[in-house]
Amino acid sequence: MRNIENSDTELIHKLRSDETANAFIGRENSSTLEKAQEFILKIQHLVQKNEGLYWIIRLKENNNLMGSVCLFNLDIENESVEIGYEMLPEFQGKGFMGEALKKVIAYTFEEIKAKKITACLTSDNIRSITILEKMNFKIEVKEHNNTHDNIKNLLTYTLKNSKVNQ
Repeated sequence: MRNIENSDTELIHKLRSDETANAFIGRENSSTLEKAQEFILKIQHLVQKNEGLYWIIRLKENNNLMGSVCLFNLDIENESVEIGYEMLPEFQGKGFMGEALKKVIAYTFEEIKAKKITACLTSDNIRSITILEKMNFKIEVKEHNNTHDNIKNLLTYTLKNSKVNQ
């Protein structure tokens, strides 16, 4: 994993143009390289303002993009953060996302000192639900205020930092 870079335009365009990757997150396919570059600049601005973090997941052998993981909606008062992730179809189901999430979860609890990580996903995204449950995320029964207005059948999963939530 590594931080996003300006040179990632084509890689980000590929990820954000993939119908399968976009199917569960309510995002339209990216139509141009310019839109991908705009996205990179937006993410870099959020990172500079400490409002989010974004990592590229890549193959060690050839640096090919597989997906991404991000942290956003940092809530300082409640010491919580939301996690998002996506993976190109050819890399799904091979354990790559689980490996990346373990690293990001550890970073979130150890470095950011968050007490809770939240993930919002659609109820038909079975692979994502499976990954979260393997990482010990639990489904929330109460309403969670989220920014995903255009996504139907939304579930909210949370993972609490067991070191501070005992």
